[in-house]
Amino acid sequence: MLHPLDRITFNPKIMTGKACIRGMRIPVSPILNLVANGKPIEEILEEYPDLELVDIQQCLLYAARLAGDRSR
Repeated sequence: MLHPLDRITFNPKIMTGKACIRGMRIPVSPILNLVANGKPIEEILEEYPDLELVDIQQCLLYAARLAGDRSR
């Protein structure tokens, strides 16, 4: 079953249409880079106080789907 990515948004007027989180000017890619480089989720949430845990989870799910893993 595919889970909806309702927190990942695309708007040509925000960050030139890049995947962002909840329509904010926070692109998905830097959050993914932080996670990939081992930054603890708690520190990311402190650094980006407008984010919630589910936002980061959806960033990871978005990346997994782009990589072709649609089983989750």
